[in-house]
Amino acid sequence: MATKEFKKAARIILVGAPGVGKGTQAERLMKRYPQLSAVSSGDLLREGVRSKTPLGLEAETFIRAGNLVPDEMILKLILNELKSKRWVSSQSSVTDISPAEPSKSPSASFILDGFPRTAMQASRLDSLIPINLVVSLITPVNIILSRIASRWVHAPSGRVYNTDFNAPKAAGKDDLTGEPLTKRADDDEETWKLRLRKFDETSQPLLEHYDRKGVLWTVKGDSSDEITPQLFQELESRFG
Repeated sequence: MATKEFKKAARIILVGAPGVGKGTQAERLMKRYPQLSAVSSGDLLREGVRSKTPLGLEAETFIRAGNLVPDEMILKLILNELKSKRWVSSQSSVTDISPAEPSKSPSASFILDGFPRTAMQASRLDSLIPINLVVSLITPVNIILSRIASRWVHAPSGRVYNTDFNAPKAAGKDDLTGEPLTKRADDDEETWKLRLRKFDETSQPLLEHYDRKGVLWTVKGDSSDEITPQLFQELESRFG
C-alpha cells in the first residue's frame, strides 16, 4: 500500500458498532498515513496501572473496587499523553476554561480510541482538545451478525479467523500450531443483538453532538474493503 502525507494535523475519532471493523480501519489508516498515531484510553490506563504512575495508582483503586474509572481521570491520561508528545502545551490542564491549542504539525495527527463513548464525555473532551473529524462507520446489522457467526478464535494466541474471508488453512485448526479453534463464549446471536441495541442507544446522542460541531462524516459499506477507499479519499480531501 502506497503511503500518503498529511499537510495538517488530523485529530480523528472512529465511531462504529461492535463488529463493524474499527480496528481494521485504524490499522489501515496508520499504514497509509505514517504521521497518524493511535491514542487508546484503554492502553494508557493499563500502562499507567502497570507502571504505577500517580494516575495509574489512583485509577487502580477504582478498578479493584469494581467501579468505572471516572471520566476526569481518563481525560487526564489522554492530556498527559498529548503533552508528552508535545502535541499540546505542557501548561494545559483539564481544568482550563478553553481547549488546549493543539499543534498544527501533521505529525501531531492521531486516532483517539476508547473515548468518548457518550455525548457528555464528548463535551468534556471538547474542553480539552478540538477533534476535527469524527467518522461514523456503518455496516448493516445482518452483515455484522453473519461475521460473528463465522468467527473462530485460537484462544491461547488470540488469533482470529473468519470462515467467510479469512479461513484457516485447515478447517477448525490454527494455522501456526494446528490446535483446535473455538467460539468465543459471547459470540452468540442474542448477545450480539443486545450489544448492538445498546450501542445504538448510546451512540446516537454522541453522533448528534459531533454533527452539531460540523465534524461528523458518515461512511457505509458491507465490508471493510468497501469502506477503506472512501475513508482514504475523505482524509486526503480534508488533510492532504
